Amino acid sequence: MELFKNLPEMDLMRSEKMTFVQLIIPVESAHRAISYLGELGLLQFRDLNEDKSPFQRTFVNQVKRCAEMSRKLRFFKDQIHKAGLLSSALPTMQPDVDLEALEIQLAEHEHELIEMNANSEKLQQTYNELLEFKMVLQKAGDFLLSGKSYETADGRELEENVYASDYPDSVSLLEQATQSGPSNLSGLRFISGIIPKSKVLLFERMLFRATRGNLLFNQATADDLIMDPVTSEMVEKTVFVVFFSGEQAKTKILKICEAFGASCYPVPEDITKQTQITQEVLSRLSELETTLDVGIRHRNAALHSIGFRLIVWMNMVKREKAVFDTLNMLNFDVTKKCLVGEGWCPIFAKPQIQEALQRATFDSSSQVGIIFHVMDAVESPPTYFRTNSFTNAYQEIVDAYGVAKYQEANPAVYTVITFPFLFAVMFGDWGHGICLLIGALFLIAREGKLSTQKLGSFMEMLFGGRYVLLLMSIFSIYCGLIYNEFFSVPYHIFGASAYRCRDPSCSDAYTVGLIKYRDAYPFGVDPSWRGSRSELPFLNSLKMKMSILLGIAQMNLGIMLSYFNSIFFNNSLDIRYQFIPQMIFLNSLFGYLSLLIIIKWCTGSQADLYHVMIYMFLSPFDDLGENELFWGQRPLQILLLFSALVAVPWMLFPKPFILKRLHAERFQGRAYGILRSSEGDTDSEPGSARQRHEEEFNFSEVFVHQMIHSIEFVLGSVSNTASYLRLWALSLAHSELSTVFYEKVLLLAWGYDNFLIRMVGLAVFAFATAFILLMMETLSAFLHALRLHWVEFQNKFYQGDGYKFKPFSFAAVLADDED
Repeated sequence: MELFKNLPEMDLMRSEKMTFVQLIIPVESAHRAISYLGELGLLQFRDLNEDKSPFQRTFVNQVKRCAEMSRKLRFFKDQIHKAGLLSSALPTMQPDVDLEALEIQLAEHEHELIEMNANSEKLQQTYNELLEFKMVLQKAGDFLLSGKSYETADGRELEENVYASDYPDSVSLLEQATQSGPSNLSGLRFISGIIPKSKVLLFERMLFRATRGNLLFNQATADDLIMDPVTSEMVEKTVFVVFFSGEQAKTKILKICEAFGASCYPVPEDITKQTQITQEVLSRLSELETTLDVGIRHRNAALHSIGFRLIVWMNMVKREKAVFDTLNMLNFDVTKKCLVGEGWCPIFAKPQIQEALQRATFDSSSQVGIIFHVMDAVESPPTYFRTNSFTNAYQEIVDAYGVAKYQEANPAVYTVITFPFLFAVMFGDWGHGICLLIGALFLIAREGKLSTQKLGSFMEMLFGGRYVLLLMSIFSIYCGLIYNEFFSVPYHIFGASAYRCRDPSCSDAYTVGLIKYRDAYPFGVDPSWRGSRSELPFLNSLKMKMSILLGIAQMNLGIMLSYFNSIFFNNSLDIRYQFIPQMIFLNSLFGYLSLLIIIKWCTGSQADLYHVMIYMFLSPFDDLGENELFWGQRPLQILLLFSALVAVPWMLFPKPFILKRLHAERFQGRAYGILRSSEGDTDSEPGSARQRHEEEFNFSEVFVHQMIHSIEFVLGSVSNTASYLRLWALSLAHSELSTVFYEKVLLLAWGYDNFLIRMVGLAVFAFATAFILLMMETLSAFLHALRLHWVEFQNKFYQGDGYKFKPFSFAAVLADDED
């Protein structure tokens, strides 16, 4: 035991040692100190104002100001996006800008943009009206020329809304056309306008019903698309002219036009006046186009100026808001001159934090330094693992099950190898492995570029697990070489086969079988097994037994890690009454089975292992006969069976009663040191500030918990061992499915002497390989490997009831906002 205690520590095996600290910061240097700590990102603050709402906190006004500036910046970003401009993707570092100056600057920019948008909307609205007027003049003029027969005898002019027919010389024709005057109350009249094309049918039907068919409705599609001033979308419209008679019909038609959003425009009947008004409209349209173009260029220039600094401003506001949110987690001391904060930090970060606080004191010209000292804490510290781009994905796999308790053994250390290897056992095909390897290498080669881009959810997940995919592909190639499968086709890579046909024609190779004439194939499965009558029984036996061996090895590793946890937390009870009986029970039954498998492989015995294991329980004293693999096997089986039976009460009864006795002794004030050396839950690691409340002892609860744990382990040993048979099942399924696609699709198509059929067969084979074998089978094997690690491996030692270390970090704040 002393040997294990003196082993050097691994960076990823145990979480970083944490310490609970208190900061007393003068008000004048508080903002700068928190900013420096945010840049460092190694201190997790504790909220000392949990009982207060966000509106009752000290710096709520500053947070509101930052939120308002964020709203303005989002408004600028939306405007830049609508204008089709790009903001600066790589902002240059600029000197710190005062928050108040930035607030004034943003308000000025917002006011300027709002004013420009309002002017632009007005001009666009006027431009749309003139453009519609022009199209109404063009289309309605044609209708009027064809409708001369509807004119009255006195030759009065037909006009919309019964506008005046005289145009004084002192007023322009366009202004005259928009002025209403007295109209005749008898005869045929008309109203002309424009309406969205999608509403024409309903509009015409409503007019017909309202006037009881007493109208003439003419329509023509507009030549140009009109921009909708609300949605800024281009809308297709239709010009219409409605001929009617009577004042009452006019009122109804105008109301219907208003209800359907139709724009009505006056059109004089006289061709000369139409021509003059059209020219005047075209002149004003040209002027408005020039004005709009100048306004858009001016607006784009302002947006471009804002976009160049937009990301810098957004990052600055996010940082400021994060600083004030953190300051709201601090409390004032009794003098109201200092802020008091508490939090967790790794022990290795203490010098860096102290140096940052000293810089904050110096830069803020404070006369009083910041006090930083270590305190004792009641709750368990957070869990913090320092990972890199390679180990982070594996740590995330473990954390998805549960965050490690403070300084317990981290499964990610072993998951780095065992996870991709178990995946490869189920996915073993070195052809498919090469395809995965190419994808993984592509993601790694473009790591720098992809890490700065906004990726989709699936691509982001794939990119985050690029190194997991890399090892999965490498192990798949290795297992594929062992299985000797390249897209299900075996190859003589490592020499000639150890088997040959009985005659030159090989007619009975798949019926009677082959004969062995030389030493075994040097590496992996002999290619001659493929297609023989013994192929399936041989591969089934090989992969099933291999799955059991791998499962027992991994479960033993999990129990061994529980031993290292007990040593680390100085918990001798768990070693004596959990680790030892668990090792005895598991290996007395399934460890013995693994030994029989290895002996059978080495000796070539024909013993039936099913019979041996079944009658080990049913008739342990009977003679084994031809199933005996080695001398003394029967007495050994009796001893192992007895050991397994003894291990169950060993796990169940001693620990609860010993805990009850130790609690009684502690309550009487005796042997307190014994308790501290026996119970890991009340242990305190040096330098970790770890202390716990002493909970009230409940014997019945402890006993029931221990009974559940014992029963779960006993039953789980059987079910978990059986669960590892999924390695055999999925490996066999992958191999057979790949064989089906190869033989029944590719070879079948290649048997035809037709180029088109061959190409179709090749396309179907490629599609099946890519989407079924490389995507669906990869996902299936991944999920099964995940289950084996979460359930069968981690439940032997891993509690996973901790919580992550989440320091105040500007990098994390900016990354979260980008997501």
